[in-house]
Amino acid sequence: MNNELIIDVTPSEVVIALLNDKRLVELNREKSNNNFSVGDIYLGRVKKVMPGLNAAFVDVGYEKDAFLHYLDLGPQASSLNKFTKLVQTGKQTTSNLMYFKFEPDIQKDGKIGNILNSNQQVLIQIAKEPISTKGPRITTEISLAGRYLVLIPFSDKISVSQKIKTTEEKTRLKRLIQSIKPKNFGVIIRTVAEGKSVADLDADLNDLVKKWETIYQNLKTAQPPFKVLGEIDRTSVILRDLLNASFNSIHINDAALFEEIRTYLQTIAPDKEKILKLYKGPAPIFDHFGVDRQIKGLFGKTVTMRSGGYLIVEHTEALHVIDVNSGNRAKSDNNQETNALEVNLEAAAEVARQLRLRDMGGIIVVDFIDLHSAENRKLLFDKIKDEMSKDRAKHNILPPSKFGLIQITRQRVRPEMNIVTVEKCPTCGGSGEIQASILLMDQIENNLRYIMKEQNEKDITLCVHPYLEAYITKGWWFNSLKAQWGKKYGKSFKVKPVNSYNFMEYRFLNKNEDEIKI
Repeated sequence: MNNELIIDVTPSEVVIALLNDKRLVELNREKSNNNFSVGDIYLGRVKKVMPGLNAAFVDVGYEKDAFLHYLDLGPQASSLNKFTKLVQTGKQTTSNLMYFKFEPDIQKDGKIGNILNSNQQVLIQIAKEPISTKGPRITTEISLAGRYLVLIPFSDKISVSQKIKTTEEKTRLKRLIQSIKPKNFGVIIRTVAEGKSVADLDADLNDLVKKWETIYQNLKTAQPPFKVLGEIDRTSVILRDLLNASFNSIHINDAALFEEIRTYLQTIAPDKEKILKLYKGPAPIFDHFGVDRQIKGLFGKTVTMRSGGYLIVEHTEALHVIDVNSGNRAKSDNNQETNALEVNLEAAAEVARQLRLRDMGGIIVVDFIDLHSAENRKLLFDKIKDEMSKDRAKHNILPPSKFGLIQITRQRVRPEMNIVTVEKCPTCGGSGEIQASILLMDQIENNLRYIMKEQNEKDITLCVHPYLEAYITKGWWFNSLKAQWGKKYGKSFKVKPVNSYNFMEYRFLNKNEDEIKI
């Protein structure tokens, strides 16, 4: 399987598309001003302690206070609070925890009022980004993730990923980490550490210890709310967690981010640096690699499948519902049970893809076509488990109920990816009535004249649907509309086709590729 990462950088956000064998399987949007990403570490201030909820609300600088439940404190919450207080009063003179005296673990069924007080300063980590009207969900169980390891302060435990199956390898990795880890730091060994040398693991561990040193230094002078340590950007997180031998290319259209990612790749996987490519083509990067076309077909209410079947995806406040339909497949010569099984197996793969793609979380109910055979129901259950095993988000799948429903719960740590694929008519604005299409060229010409003559803009690019681009540029170079307008107004301009535009949509860009408002 070939993996490709396509990265589209705009002034307001970075959009990251992950392709498996040219098929879109993940789409991530990272806003340029996103200050509350999963993994960020803040010094916050407790605003309210709610004994009835056994939780507290903490000010971390977001418009809504962050929610901290007692169960999210972690067993060493008292030790973390002690460390924070000692650092801020100057009594903790090093980030090293070798001589730090731990407090007893908090009780599993204790009360939050015994651990936190109003106005107390507390070190926390973002566990879930702000979603809808809710503030961030936070934890005091600090963890620092690297390429091969996860470092956990105030612990001595070494854990190994369950996906590493061989006992010999687990034992080897545990012995290696035990010999190099600092005292009073726990370590989780990630799946990608399998087969790695002590030099690779030691370098990763040293990077994480340096992050803890950064937290210590920033904490000495911090006043809440303050970001003590920011998680690396979403692009680097995806590379850190997913980069493996199956990655064959990473394409990006921004030189600055290209250099950042190249530097990061040199750190985590120097052998993969050559797969990073800077895209300089004339067409938008998502158009060039066919990502826009896939987005339009995959984010609507109806998602079609190759066999003729389709999914209907509905969202409510409490859960997501996906209905599987056989569509044209019902006309096949196979019997009903065989048809239903084949459609369901294809739908299982598409459902798993949709959950990753849209980052749907919470409760998902999938209404598959009824299967009468217990053996076929087991095949379907095994298929969806196998497809969901590729999903990095924590999830749980229940066997089919007697009504043919499969229930899935999936971890939600950031807002669901929601892209509107239906397009409002750019001319009528949804009213159903448009101006005469014969006047469109006059309208474009008038706006072009205004920009060239009145605003005196140079290096103008006219972006239009490919059909309009052909109409404007067709003919001999001297009698096309483009040539006529250029001669008429004394300035040349570019015409750029954009597949994602509506038929009658057009925009003007300046030399910095920013839209010119008319």
